[in-house]
Order: sequence, then C-alpha cells, then structure tokens
Amino acid sequence: MPEIPSAPVLLGNEPGSFPRSVLAERHPAIIRQVREAFPYGPGQHRALDALLTSCTEGVIEPLPADAHDLDRWRAWGLDEYAGRSWFDVPWLWSESYFYRRLLEAAGYFAPGPWQGIDPFRPSKRAELDAPRTEEELAALDELEREPAEERAQALLHGSLWGNRADLGFRLSAAGAEPLREAPGLVADDSERLWSLLSGKGTLCLVADNAGRELVPDLLLVAHLLAHGSVERAVLHVKPHPYYVSDATTADVVDAVRRLTAAAGAAAGYGSGLWSALTDGRLTVRAHPFSCAPLPYAAMPADLREEFAAATLTVFKGDLNYRRLVGDRLWPPTTPFEEVTAHFPGPAAALRTLKSDVITGLDGRTEAALDAAEGPRWRVSGTHALIQVRG
Repeated sequence: MPEIPSAPVLLGNEPGSFPRSVLAERHPAIIRQVREAFPYGPGQHRALDALLTSCTEGVIEPLPADAHDLDRWRAWGLDEYAGRSWFDVPWLWSESYFYRRLLEAAGYFAPGPWQGIDPFRPSKRAELDAPRTEEELAALDELEREPAEERAQALLHGSLWGNRADLGFRLSAAGAEPLREAPGLVADDSERLWSLLSGKGTLCLVADNAGRELVPDLLLVAHLLAHGSVERAVLHVKPHPYYVSDATTADVVDAVRRLTAAAGAAAGYGSGLWSALTDGRLTVRAHPFSCAPLPYAAMPADLREEFAAATLTVFKGDLNYRRLVGDRLWPPTTPFEEVTAHFPGPAAALRTLKSDVITGLDGRTEAALDAAEGPRWRVSGTHALIQVRG
C-alpha cells in the first residue's frame, strides 16, 4: 500500500479556526458550567479559577507529583508539552488534558466528599428525564410493527444521528425521514456494515455521549443481540467523566434503568439489555486509553488484541472518529481505508460531523458541499457518515 501523504495536525493557534474557538470560548464556558452544577467549596472555586486563567492566558502546567496517573500522562506527552501554550500543542492533546485538570479542580480524584462525583451528571440526567426523551422512546412502539430488517436500519440511523432528528426511529422503509430534516449522509457504507454482522463473534462499540445519544446506541446493541446478528457485544466507555457528556459505566446503568422504567417497547429493550449484562452477552469496558490524548494508532497492546479479536468495532461520534483516523486536516478525499489501515480488525465509524477532520469523500461530494455551505459543513453537525473498513 502506498504511503499516505502527511497532513497537518490540528492546533488551536489559528485565529478564527474551530479548534481555537473550543479552547478560547467553549472551555471557559464549561468551567462556568461546572462551578454552577454543584455547591463546591472555596478550595474548588479557587482551583477552577486557576484553571480558567491557565487555559486562557497561561501555559500547560504539570500534574502534581502525587497524581495517581502522573506516569501515564508523562507517557502520553506531558513532559513535552508542559510549559507551552494550550493553543500551540495538538488540539486533541490540549482538549483531553483540559478535562483531566478540570476533574482535579472539582475534587474528583482526591480523597474526600467530592471524590468520584461526576461534575457533568446534572446535564446528563436532565437529558434522560426530559419529555423529549419520552416522546422518542414512545416512537419505538410503532417501529416494532416493522420487519426486523427495517427496524435494524432505523436503529442504525438512530445511533448515527444521536439526538438529532428524533433519534431516527421514524425512519421508514420508503425513505429516510431524518435525512430530510438534516441534509444527510456524505458517505454511506451501511450495506458493508451489515455484511460483517453474520451472527457470529463479538461486536465492540466504542461509545460517545451519554443521555439521549447513548440510548440509541444501546437500542441498536439490544436489537443485534436479540436477533442473532452477533453473539456478544462489548461497550467501551470512558473510565471517568470526559468531554462533558462522554458516557461512563454509571451513564450506561442510568440509560438501561431509564429504558426498563419506560412504557411499551422501550421497556422490552431495557429488560433485554439488563439480561444481556447479567449473563455476559453484553459487557462494559472502561480502558484507560479511552481517555488518552492520542489517536488509536498509538493504542496499547492489550486493547489492540481485544479489537483484533472482534468481528467488528464501531466507533461512535466525532471524537472517536478524530482518534481513529488521526486528528489531522486531511484532504477530504483521503481514503478512509488507508488512514485506518493501522487498526487491527474490521472497523466502522458512525459520526455526525462536528470538527474539521474528514476522510473518505469523493471529489464531487466535497465540491458540492463546499459550494453550498463553505467550510461550515465540516463542523455544523448537520451532516453525517457511515464508513467501514472490513
């Protein structure tokens, strides 16, 4: 295979760029959100204020000498980046380290009453408890009357779009209703995806967000298990809170409980998931590398072996896509198969576009998007893709 031409790593130091807006605007807003989420004490307020100053005006500071994960972060590049501006190091690294320091400031890691308290839990729970979620789950009752193949396709699109377009559950056999509400797919390898799910082996699903985005992921897994598309499934989540809404084990439990407490078909999905968890057909994995500031090309050997043994690994969401293909400004026509050649087994990406990273498009699609929308199509979340390397 010919070597892929290099592409620049995304940084946050370009004025007007999307990465810069995340570092300069979103991160300070997240600090304010966390301050207001709980009645933190003066010490945590001081730590949060210090982090705000550091990430907007200062430089990356090392972790405390007694940090439980100091060696891990040193292996992930902390020694190289400490003392540099947050804007001048790889964007993926800067974002990830911001959340690590945010948890520290909130008292998440230190012994005490706030240890292990997810600072983003209120917003995650609010999504699950919202009336809109009840309406979306009620749509499953109608979907249950459709043939299994059409249900599977609807649930796939529900997982793809997350909380856009009503989870996609109203996708009909005649057309893609959600794709009329949002401009639609820029790449669709769904037929290849289904061809890899032959009824044997293990599906790994690398989850993205909690709440109303995790629910459709779980519904898809429940359907695949119930209909024999796979023998077992492994759900990869984050070992601790990350990127505001990324799913943890606690979020999985909350989502399954939400389904089991619902009415109608949703409760059946919930009970199926509960049984699958208890009998081992569905397991939850929280590997430390899930929160690493590195692409999956740098994954450790144990995780590589696990993915190599899977029938298919599905990567959900924008961040996982960035880590799968490398957080670089690839030309959009760069083949997806080539930038994922490092991955040890069949891989699929289900992703709405919320960052500049994109691969696997044909030239006509790229030209049409650029002409219609300019560069905004890459980050607006109104386009999506299903890409597969099998």
